[in-house]
Amino acid sequence: MSAGHDHGAATAGHGHGHGHGVSVNADRKLLSGALALIVGFMIAEVIVGFAAGSLALVTDAAHMLTDAIAIALALLAIRLAAKPPAGGFTYGFKRVEILSAQANGITLLLLAVYFVYEAVSRLIHPPEVKGALVLITGVVGIVVNLFATWLISKANRSSLNVEGAFQHILNDLFAFIATAIAGLVVLLTGFARADAIAAFVVAVLMLKAGVSLVRDSGRIFLEAAPIAIDPQALGAELCAVEGVVEVHDLHVWEITSGEPAASAHILVAEGLDCHQIRVRIEEVLAERHHLTHSTLQVDHATESQASEHCSDSHGVVHRAITGAGRAPDPASPHH
Repeated sequence: MSAGHDHGAATAGHGHGHGHGVSVNADRKLLSGALALIVGFMIAEVIVGFAAGSLALVTDAAHMLTDAIAIALALLAIRLAAKPPAGGFTYGFKRVEILSAQANGITLLLLAVYFVYEAVSRLIHPPEVKGALVLITGVVGIVVNLFATWLISKANRSSLNVEGAFQHILNDLFAFIATAIAGLVVLLTGFARADAIAAFVVAVLMLKAGVSLVRDSGRIFLEAAPIAIDPQALGAELCAVEGVVEVHDLHVWEITSGEPAASAHILVAEGLDCHQIRVRIEEVLAERHHLTHSTLQVDHATESQASEHCSDSHGVVHRAITGAGRAPDPASPHH
């Protein structure tokens, strides 16, 4: 007897994409407001940066460009993710946000390398920098980024793309603080290399954000388990459910950021109710690991099935501990 069950359909209202209680329309308005602020100030910053001869300002503007792209792609991803699955896209377009997050991360890394090179050149041959313009622009940038950060913080940050944009703008805030300090140093002391040093600070922040985005989006593309879930420990935990003999073909991955899923083949002792045990396992997955989208195949553990299913299973085969040493059932209220 076998039972395949997708628990995600029964819990469609749990709000994978909006765990913070923010509606899609509210997200769009918040992100659009932040985007308008960033684009407007970015254009002004490029003009002032070249006028002041400041690499720090131009670097800040480039960082803001990647932020603007991230927010624009987040808006596109929200629209595409809302489309129902169709044709060969059985999950819909939920991974569009992961594509945009990875593209944004790669862009950040490339720009960071370029600005490190430029900063080194300016440390060796410092150009004339207008400290007053750098200071004023840096202070205005701090105000603009504070407001933009506040707007995006109110949006749904369970999305990797939205969270990435939020982290970038937060990094921009620190970068503008460094730029304002550099402008003040140049204005008071004439030490032009302070501008290049500030550009280094911005480049390091870009590297940090870029590595994080590429790493996190790469894990999702490679269908790695969410960081908070250890598949080996999960397999052992499921085997501890009373009646379970074996768990294999256990897979845990993320459909998109904040939407984990799991599948497994479960063998239970003969004579027990497969459906009842499957429900108990689903409760463990949902309550302990927030895995509400699960697909489980449950069969009785006859000798023929054990030899057939376990000889070529994917990954580790987890078997229950029998006798006095058996682990307690995690679904039990006494556990």
